[in-house]
Amino acid sequence: MASSSSALSEEQIQCSICLDVFTDPVSTPCGHNFCRDCLKKFWDCSQHYTCPMCKETFKKRPELRINTTLKEIVGHLQKRYVEEEYTVYCDVCTGKHRRALKSCLNCETSFCETHLEPHKIAPKMREHTLIDPVENFEDYVCEIHKKPLDVFCRDDQKCVCHFCAQGDHKSHEVVPLEEESEGKRAEIRKTQANIHRMINDTLKKTEELNFLREHKNRKTEKEKAEIAELFTSLERSIGRSKKEFLEVMEEDRRTAEGQAKALTEELEKEIKELKSRDAELEQILHADDHHHILQAPCRPPQHKTRPVLTCNTHLSTETLKKTLSQFQESFHKEMEELPMIKLQRIRKYAVDVRLNPMTAHPNIILSGDRKQVWCGGEERNVPDNEERFNLRVSVLGEEGFFTGKFYFEVQVMGKTDWDIGVAKESVKRKGLITLDPNNGYWILWHRNGNEYCVSDNLPVLALKAKPQKVGVFVDYEGGVVSFYDVDARSHIYSFTDQTFTEKLYPYACPCLHLLGKNAAPLIFTLVKRYE
Repeated sequence: MASSSSALSEEQIQCSICLDVFTDPVSTPCGHNFCRDCLKKFWDCSQHYTCPMCKETFKKRPELRINTTLKEIVGHLQKRYVEEEYTVYCDVCTGKHRRALKSCLNCETSFCETHLEPHKIAPKMREHTLIDPVENFEDYVCEIHKKPLDVFCRDDQKCVCHFCAQGDHKSHEVVPLEEESEGKRAEIRKTQANIHRMINDTLKKTEELNFLREHKNRKTEKEKAEIAELFTSLERSIGRSKKEFLEVMEEDRRTAEGQAKALTEELEKEIKELKSRDAELEQILHADDHHHILQAPCRPPQHKTRPVLTCNTHLSTETLKKTLSQFQESFHKEMEELPMIKLQRIRKYAVDVRLNPMTAHPNIILSGDRKQVWCGGEERNVPDNEERFNLRVSVLGEEGFFTGKFYFEVQVMGKTDWDIGVAKESVKRKGLITLDPNNGYWILWHRNGNEYCVSDNLPVLALKAKPQKVGVFVDYEGGVVSFYDVDARSHIYSFTDQTFTEKLYPYACPCLHLLGKNAAPLIFTLVKRYE
C-alpha cells in the first residue's frame, strides 16, 4: 500500500469537479475518478449521463460504487501529508536531522530518541519537563522566569510557572496543568457528544426529507389520477382545462422536488462539517500536550434554521377553481370544487363524539351534552382513577373504534392553544406525555398564535390560513390519520403507513386558559353526513 500511494501525487487524488481531495471516490465506466456526491450532483443536473472529464456518454446511469482501493490510498496519503506537515526534527543531530521524540521545556530543545537518552539517565535532567515535540517554545515557557508553564491559574484562565504561582498569583486558585487538562478533556468529550447528537439529528432530518419527497410524489400521482377520473364525464367540454391543471400540479411537484433536493444537499454538507469537527476534537483529545488541549475551543456548533418542508399537495387548488369557473353556469349542479368533493366523501364516515368525563383532567370542564370542553383554571375534586389524565389537560372520547373509517370535526375558533386528534386505548395518561405516534398519539397541535405541528418530535408545519374548524379522518385498516381545515377545504397533514392494533379514541386538549386568553371551548360539532 505504501509503495502504491507513494507513486501518486497530490493532484492525482483530487476530484476534477470540486478540486478537493477525494471523498468516497467512485469510478466511471471510462475509468475516471470523482467524489461520489460530486458525480451524483453533476448527473442530477444533466439531461445525459456523461463523464465530466472525457465527455463519454452512457446509455443509462451507471451504478456508482466506492473505489475502496483508491479510498485507502487517499487516506494513507492524507495521513502522510499531515505527519510531514507537523513533523518536528531533532535540534542536536548533525547532518541529516532525525524526527524528534520529545521537546524539553527546560532546555528549550527538541531531541530524537538517541539524544534524549541523557534525560533518562542524568538525575538533574530527569526532573526536566518533557512534552510532545513542538517548535514554538515561547508558548510553553514563562517570559519572565524562563521556566516551564506547568500550572494553571483558574482566576486568570492562563498557564503560569511555579514562580508566578508563588508571586502575582499567590492568592489565586492554581492547579496542576494535568488536572486542568483532564477537566478540558471532559468538556471536549461533552462537545463531541453534542456533535454526535447533531449528526444523528441531521441524518434523521435527511431521512425524513427523503421520505416526504417520496410521499409527495406518490400522493401527487394519486391525486392526478383522481382528478382525471372526476373530469371523465366532462371530457369534451373541459378536457383542455383538465390538461392545464394536471400540468400545473406537475410543475408544483417539480418545484417542491428542487427545493427538497437543495435542502438535502445542505444537510449532507452540515453532516460533513460536523464529522470534520469531531475528527479534530478526537485528535486533540488524545494529545499529550496539555497546553494544546487547554487552547481547544469547546463551544458546540449551532443547528442552522431552515424552512420547513410540508407534504401539502393542494397548492394548486386555486388554479382548479379558476379553470372550473368558466363552466360554473352549465355544470353547477354536476361539479363542485375538488376539496369539497373529497370532504363529502369523508363526511359519510362522520361519528357523533361525546367526551368521557372519567378520562378528563381535574381542571377540565365538560358541557352538559359532553361535546364541549374547556379549562376551568381550578382543580375539581374528582377520583384519580386509572383512566384520568393527571398532568396534561386532556380528555378522550367515550366511544373507541377498532375497525373501518371514522371522521369528526372540532371547532377551535377563539383559542390560542389546543391539541386535536386520536389516541390508542393504552396510552400513558399520568405525568409528562410526549405526543408522538410512537407513544400512541396522532394529533395536530397549535401554539403561540401561528405554530402548528403534528408531533413533539417533528418540524413545525407551514399553513397559509389559521383553521377555525379542524376535521379528523381515520382509516383504521389503511393506517391513515388525516387532518383538514374544514372552512378552507384544504388538507393539513396525514400520518400514513401506520399500524393500529387496539381501539382509537378521539382526543382533545383545550390547554390552559391563560388568564382568559384561551378560555374558549373546543366544540365537537355535529357533522352532516353524505351518503
